[in-house]
Amino acid sequence: MGMEFNLFLPQMRLSFEQLVARARAAEAAGFVGMTGMDHLAPPMADAQPMYEAIVTTTWIAAHTERLRVGSLVLCDAFRSPTVLARQAVSIDHASGGRFDLGIGWGSVPDEFATFGTGSTVARERVARLRETLGVLRALWAGETVDFEGEYHQLRAARQEPRPLGRIPIVIGGVGPKTLALVRDFADWWNVHIGEIHRVDELRPHVGDARVSIQQMVALVPRGGDREALTAAAKKRFGYGRPVIGSSEELVDHFGRLAEQGIERVYAWFCDFAPPETLAEFGETVVTPLRGALH
Repeated sequence: MGMEFNLFLPQMRLSFEQLVARARAAEAAGFVGMTGMDHLAPPMADAQPMYEAIVTTTWIAAHTERLRVGSLVLCDAFRSPTVLARQAVSIDHASGGRFDLGIGWGSVPDEFATFGTGSTVARERVARLRETLGVLRALWAGETVDFEGEYHQLRAARQEPRPLGRIPIVIGGVGPKTLALVRDFADWWNVHIGEIHRVDELRPHVGDARVSIQQMVALVPRGGDREALTAAAKKRFGYGRPVIGSSEELVDHFGRLAEQGIERVYAWFCDFAPPETLAEFGETVVTPLRGALH
């Protein structure tokens, strides 16, 4: 069982130049992709500067050669599926097939009320996402689409060009309706780290989707101050479950996850992933795991 690493880096508090530098460092270090977030205001950091997801993804794609790009995850309610279908295919063609469509029904209900972009009712957002995914698949297939849904209506709609290949879809969650979306549409099922113990139980409900997780990470570098790094990680990720350790400890940690069938890790670094962190992580964690597991 192989494991691949994707850099999760929210496009906030960083300039475009800094984002590109990290993207290129991740590419050189052996990461397979880089993903950002999709919000109208940064969660729990409203006053911080932040760039829009699709624009940022396109910029990163234009400044890299092999790195897959996308978001974890785009919020369905922020875009018409017909616009999103066109955006996705455009990035797909511009990047040579390096775009992953991570999409969800929204994790911050207050955002919908604040910006007036969609329902605050979860079941309505899930139902809208199912319609969106159906529209995307139909348009990407080059079909002439007539669609009469509760949330979307199309009349003889058709788009060209089609995707270069299959645009992978990433959906996260463990609720019954979300699992059904994963089963019916997704290539990747992203599992919250707090639900990792349920992977074997829930796997029969997600069809052929491969399994990924998002993991908060603090790498203790060679000669690094573990105590200071632990304090910094807990300060930034106190609400989450960061894994903190040396390269050897992280190899053991991610190796155990690989044995559970986890094939991709979206690594979210507590130090905002400077190039030196990515280089050391690539050399001492990504490379050994890739060599040992393939």
